[in-house]
Amino acid sequence: MTMRVEATSPVVLRNGVAVTIRPLAEDDRIELARFGKSLPEDDALYLEDDLSDPNIINRLINAYAAENWRQMVAVRDNGEVVAYSAVRKLVGWSSHVGDIQLMVGKEFRRSGLGTEMAKAIFESARGLGVAKVIVEMLAVQVSGRAIFERLGFSREGIFSKHAHDRHGNRHDLVVMAYHVM
Repeated sequence: MTMRVEATSPVVLRNGVAVTIRPLAEDDRIELARFGKSLPEDDALYLEDDLSDPNIINRLINAYAAENWRQMVAVRDNGEVVAYSAVRKLVGWSSHVGDIQLMVGKEFRRSGLGTEMAKAIFESARGLGVAKVIVEMLAVQVSGRAIFERLGFSREGIFSKHAHDRHGNRHDLVVMAYHVM
């Protein structure tokens, strides 16, 4: 498999903290797991991937160089992962579509990091050659929707009671999209 080399992006956030946004690497295993365990329980209820599960961490780390998948992290100078994002190019009749995920640590919310991570993963999606990028989130995730709306995404649909949290409660799922081409 061919290794990709992607530039890192140092960013100073509104809270004055500097982070580097860069591709996920094998060496991030421990810090990504620590990040997953640090997410508030409310967040964990709604995440598609449980980042506190060692099997999920292994799957993500093992896929860091996958051809149809890009993963980015925001790290502090000490190596602490404070945000994670990914885009996967879908297969089959949706092979022109990239699906984005984005998670930001609680202490870094409202600092501009979510927007910076969304921009970075959106550029990674462009690098996959997709014509459309989607992001799915629960209707209750208003701040997440706002990030993507600012980037030009629009709501394409709502699936009623389509997703369930880890307690089994059902939630409406919002699908937002950006047409690249």
